[in-house]
Amino acid sequence: MRNTIKHFIETKYFQHFITFLIIFNGLTLGLATNREFMSDYDVIIHNLDRLIVAVFTIEITMRIFVYRKQFFKDPWSLFDFFVVSISLVPANDGLSILRVLRVLRLFRLLTIVPQMRLIISAILSVIPGMASVSLVLLLFFYVFAIIATNLFSMTFPQWFGSLGESMFTLFQIMTLESWSMGIARPIMAQHPYAWIFFVIYILIVTFIMVNLFIGLVVDAIFTIKGQENEPSKCDEDRPQTAKELVYQHEIKSLQNELKEMKQLMIKIDQKLP
Repeated sequence: MRNTIKHFIETKYFQHFITFLIIFNGLTLGLATNREFMSDYDVIIHNLDRLIVAVFTIEITMRIFVYRKQFFKDPWSLFDFFVVSISLVPANDGLSILRVLRVLRLFRLLTIVPQMRLIISAILSVIPGMASVSLVLLLFFYVFAIIATNLFSMTFPQWFGSLGESMFTLFQIMTLESWSMGIARPIMAQHPYAWIFFVIYILIVTFIMVNLFIGLVVDAIFTIKGQENEPSKCDEDRPQTAKELVYQHEIKSLQNELKEMKQLMIKIDQKLP
């Protein structure tokens, strides 16, 4: 029975069905935010939500039954268990926050879709590197914020009146949102040489430091994909099956026959005038 259930939950049809339910549940959760819609279809949406939660609970129960201890050793499985468990807790007045957290079910797509799981694994693997880059970026933020506060606080106190306001303004500039017409050009009207500050800041922070984050993630993705494509040591060390041994024997026999035919052709060619 255990093998039957394992085969069932690992089939593509079952995985596609769970994926469809997650996406459909996302649509129902979105519709539940519309008060006019819920005034007419409140009962239907809540019944659909209970049905979907019941299916998710059955799926998690089957996976625990099949994999047992291995289920709780897999971080992705633990995440699924956590998300489904939240949905089972009654969201009364004291635990109303759990009603909001039920939207976390949508993140189950990360565990179902391999491409999404690859990206998340890559991001998690580069957290130490990202932390180092973040510290360097914070240092640049701090230095440039001090410079900007000293240069522009008197003429533009709404943007650079304090160290905190300067850092927030520089963060907006880093995102390149309205940095030219909204911030840089008005300042340049009062400080003609301010363009030097902004050009240097954008070159260092936006074009170099931010792209380091992207580079780290891309490098991690290629590393993980390379590890997945490489044959594992377990596959190399595992004993060969009877079919594989038969195939190897047949290949060697064909190779020997080809060698004999080649030698025979050489002898015939030598005998010919």
